[in-house]
Amino acid sequence: MTTMIQDVVHDTAAGWDAAKGEYVLPPLPYDYAALEPYIDEQTMRLHHDIHHAGYVKGLNAALKGLEEMRAGVRPPSEVGDLTRRLSFHGSGHFLHVVFWNSMAPPGKGVGGEAHGRVGEAIDRDFGGMTPFRVQFKSAAAQVEGSGWAILALEPVSGRLMILQAEKHQNLSVWGVVPLLSLDVWEHAYYLRYQNRRADYIDAWLNLVNWDFPSQHLDRVLPR
Repeated sequence: MTTMIQDVVHDTAAGWDAAKGEYVLPPLPYDYAALEPYIDEQTMRLHHDIHHAGYVKGLNAALKGLEEMRAGVRPPSEVGDLTRRLSFHGSGHFLHVVFWNSMAPPGKGVGGEAHGRVGEAIDRDFGGMTPFRVQFKSAAAQVEGSGWAILALEPVSGRLMILQAEKHQNLSVWGVVPLLSLDVWEHAYYLRYQNRRADYIDAWLNLVNWDFPSQHLDRVLPR
């Protein structure tokens, strides 16, 4: 689901350092405490600085391991494990880049009704915001174990899909472009919401940065 993710934002803001030739932890587009009262500062610091950073480290390590395998330093028998790590950590990194940008501090134009091009697409593909919310909230609540709810563009038809992901990479539809992603791993909400995932989902909907998916949709699928 990471196809064309480079179109979201660029260079280090997207988690890639071209000068170093490696993936990096992008800075948050707002302060750690900016999403209060819906997501607390401590959760944001742990989530961004530890969990997301771990996926970046794992992604670079997997790529390094595959490079060493090609050079003969590691045996070809390690390809399966290294490729699994590449998929897991890479998907975790890319989905988190979308996740941070899917939110904005509470204020005008944040949360509430979708607007712009993505609002038009939601009306067309889901029948309006109310049925969209029902499906998206249900998808997020029903992810088994740890994973994500994702609003994605299927570029062949130009239609939107709501998808679940288990862990980071399972249940994917190849070729789709994530426009919004909601992290429902427990580390994203447990400090404030404990096991009340549904409350966290409701709170997150107050933070949706609808400008982000609309702008991304324009880049990926110009009118």
